[in-house]
Amino acid sequence: MSARILIVDDLFPNVKLLETKLSLEYFDVLAAMNGPDAISICEKGLCDLVLLDVMMPGMDGFEICRRLKSSPTTAHLPVVMVTALDQPADRLRGLDAGADDFLTKPIDDTALFARVRNLVRLKAVTDELRQRALASREFGMGDPLALATAEDGQNASILLVEDRASSAERLSAALSQHHRVTVVADPHDALVLAIEGDFELALVSLDLQGFDGLRLCSQILSLDRIRNMPVMMIAEENERARVIRGLEFGVHDYLLRPVDRNELVARVRTQLRRSRFSETLRGAVQASMEMAVTDGLTGLHNRRYLDSHLAVLFADAAPRHRAVSMLMLDIDRFKTINDTYGHDAGDEVLRSFANRIRLHTREIDIVARYGGEEVVIILPDAEPEAAHHIAERIRERIEAVPFLIQRETRDIHVTVSIGVACRHADDSGPADMLKRADLALYRAKSSGRNRVEAEAA
Repeated sequence: MSARILIVDDLFPNVKLLETKLSLEYFDVLAAMNGPDAISICEKGLCDLVLLDVMMPGMDGFEICRRLKSSPTTAHLPVVMVTALDQPADRLRGLDAGADDFLTKPIDDTALFARVRNLVRLKAVTDELRQRALASREFGMGDPLALATAEDGQNASILLVEDRASSAERLSAALSQHHRVTVVADPHDALVLAIEGDFELALVSLDLQGFDGLRLCSQILSLDRIRNMPVMMIAEENERARVIRGLEFGVHDYLLRPVDRNELVARVRTQLRRSRFSETLRGAVQASMEMAVTDGLTGLHNRRYLDSHLAVLFADAAPRHRAVSMLMLDIDRFKTINDTYGHDAGDEVLRSFANRIRLHTREIDIVARYGGEEVVIILPDAEPEAAHHIAERIRERIEAVPFLIQRETRDIHVTVSIGVACRHADDSGPADMLKRADLALYRAKSSGRNRVEAEAA
């Protein structure tokens, strides 16, 4: 997997050494010799991952990392600190600044390349979400990136898979200060619990008694329901080859024994922030998709949704000779309601009208606002007689109960006229059925309103 790697180091020989190694692995390499230049490159979107030295004059690596991770524009960029500093306090300081990893020189090239590929792969998923989420701003949803960046990575539900009682107790105690921890010793029980529970992160020991912990990680990552949940490995110092294998197939992070409790807390927080960042973006994407096909006033589907789904339904129904019926509804004398009580009252009527329709339609039915006070209902697998019965039931319920308006301070009588049509074998498309439903609605209006009329025989 090729990617653009930014090396940030004030020593030219260090830059050239890393550049040579990464180029041989088919990465594109950029370089910055100081903090401001590095931040500028990142803000322009010119790199996919940052390899960051710590000890630099002026702005050091910790400050660069903090600035990158606190900005909605660059918070998604993976940052790996590469430094000669080897004290636990230094590693913790880097992780607290937001670094995705902290590697101490001399660096094992195989481990470095595996980590880079792992983080670049995760970023590729986030990049797609970012682009789609940014489009949600067109719907007035605010800035999803700013909301996602504000996540603190605390108060999560964590699944800890560890069969060493003493180790499980220490790990759980460290994490329980900030999270809810469930400890499971049996890997089979852990997989079931991961699927059925509501965990945000799994922490798996690789050396479980009689079971390959790496396989459990693989199983978790392969299941649709939980494949986005971060998975972290706990391994022995001599298990580095297995750690690299785990990173290659998608495990998010790892810790080596003996586990430093502060590093544990920091790495878990980093994974949770990254995961919640992505979940926030997914939520924004989903909300924007719903808004794109939903009428803002009534909450019904809009004309765009109706047109696209009706075309698909028609194409599917024709070769299978499936019945498809349509109801076209129009509120009687709606202009009079607006003129007499005001447009706010008219909006109240439309919202209540939509709610009553929902009560008398099925989940498989398509209910869409067609325009103004008109609503179209598509009834898959409904024969003409059944469609007429449904239409009559809706008409009765609209007429039976007055509509509350002006913040429920008064009520008015409302009726509806409905035209019914069904798919014909010789229809060239949905427009033919729509036209017949519209003509039937016209007859209902012309015949005195508050009635149901079927298409002409």
